[in-house]
Amino acid sequence: MNDAEIIKTKKRFKLKMPGAFVILFILTVVAVMATWVVPSGSYAKLSYDQKSTQLVVTKPSGQVEKVPATQASLDRLGVKIKISQFTSGSINAAVSIPNTYQRLKQRPASLAAVPNSMVRGTVEAVDIMVFILVLGGLIGTVKASGAFESGLLALTKKTKGHEFLLIFFVAILMVLGGTLCGIEEEAVAFYPILVPVFIAMGYDSIVCVGAIFLASSIGTTFSTINPFSVVIASNAAGISFTEGLLWRVGGCIVGAIFVIYYLYRYSKKVKADPTQSYSYEDHDAFDKMWAITSEGTQSKAVFTWRKKLILVLFVVTFPIMVWGVMSQGWWFPTMAASFLTFAIIIMFLTATGPEGIGEKGVIDAFVNGASSLVGVSLIIGLARGINLIMNEGMISDTLLQYSSSLVAHVSGPIFILIMLVVFFVLGFIVPSSSGLAVLSMPILAPLADTVNIPRFVVVTAYQFGQYAMLFLAPTGLVMATLQMLDVKYAHWLRFVWPVVAFVLTFGGAMLVLQVLIYS
Repeated sequence: MNDAEIIKTKKRFKLKMPGAFVILFILTVVAVMATWVVPSGSYAKLSYDQKSTQLVVTKPSGQVEKVPATQASLDRLGVKIKISQFTSGSINAAVSIPNTYQRLKQRPASLAAVPNSMVRGTVEAVDIMVFILVLGGLIGTVKASGAFESGLLALTKKTKGHEFLLIFFVAILMVLGGTLCGIEEEAVAFYPILVPVFIAMGYDSIVCVGAIFLASSIGTTFSTINPFSVVIASNAAGISFTEGLLWRVGGCIVGAIFVIYYLYRYSKKVKADPTQSYSYEDHDAFDKMWAITSEGTQSKAVFTWRKKLILVLFVVTFPIMVWGVMSQGWWFPTMAASFLTFAIIIMFLTATGPEGIGEKGVIDAFVNGASSLVGVSLIIGLARGINLIMNEGMISDTLLQYSSSLVAHVSGPIFILIMLVVFFVLGFIVPSSSGLAVLSMPILAPLADTVNIPRFVVVTAYQFGQYAMLFLAPTGLVMATLQMLDVKYAHWLRFVWPVVAFVLTFGGAMLVLQVLIYS
């Protein structure tokens, strides 16, 4: 057998990873099957009713009881959280009440739950889907104006020989956004402005995802004051989020150094030899989707004042979004309205004047841009559907109850390492950081008292474990990100597994060190 035949044989037996939609469909079917196998059960849940200013206890049977919103009521229920956390709105979701788990009648899902959950999950995710569609429309309009082409020509000339500096600064900003306010979801908005730049500098799709999604997720993994992660988890654990803050700051610095060095090594390799890219087989399609070419007439490439203004308006939408999220409490509907406002202004500038493409031209550009991201928005809805099946099958609390039994009567270091693994697994079942915090912390954090370690160590284990999983879990944001850039899941796994290993190894060592110091 000659070399050509050997290569051909190897290619013939190459295992091909299915696409994002197929993976999520398979996981939906698996979730349905799990509701038949995993016992159903639930903890009683506690929430605060703003209208009656009372605490509401919902028992596993569904029976509802209202109790006075006092610290005495919480103490009686065994919920070691300050009452002010509920009354101030710091905790606005139902929390699990310790020692109230009950087995319930099995709630197996039918095959009809597969399509139903897909539709219902999409309906529940409509806020972020509309945001993504508006973002796509904005991108399409800016592309139609020719501002991208002219701006990139000017930028690539100025950054010649210093290309990695842009990746460095983007990664730093993403890490800061992640650790301060958990910006990895909103980071999807940065791809349109940065991906064409990265392509023009000679980088691949993996670098684009790494500099934005991976860096922001590393920041969230080592959250310092992120209200959607460490703050709400600390509140639910009954402690102040400032406990363990210095440890998290130190961890974030180490995490940032690691991810930037990892990006540097990979991007340098790809820059020197594009065939070393993990996604090289798809680079033509990726470049066709995202690259801005400078082909055409010379006048088309001229960077006019109108194009400069359009690019300024486009760029300024992103710091405004970050400001709104961090200081004004914006969520996806408000962000979508903000992006739409700038899209309308840019559409007017693009449609009018000597270089204008007219009313029909800008409308078509907006619609085509939005339609290009329909697949991304649907991915988010399908992932939500999987969570709906597991929640309605009431298997999440059963897994939480089993997890708590694993750490009973073990030494401190073993306790915290098991906790890390537990949160790693639960991160797949409950991909929402705030959702997992309020469900698990009232149950698992008090277990730290039994081995004489501070509860903030359990909060840190929650961060490391869940986010190590969220780099991988199709039920989280990964699939939507990969779908947006048309990156194969297999290529992403090849790139990200060392980062997951780093988080679990470094995180585990840091947790054991905390246990040894404080126990």
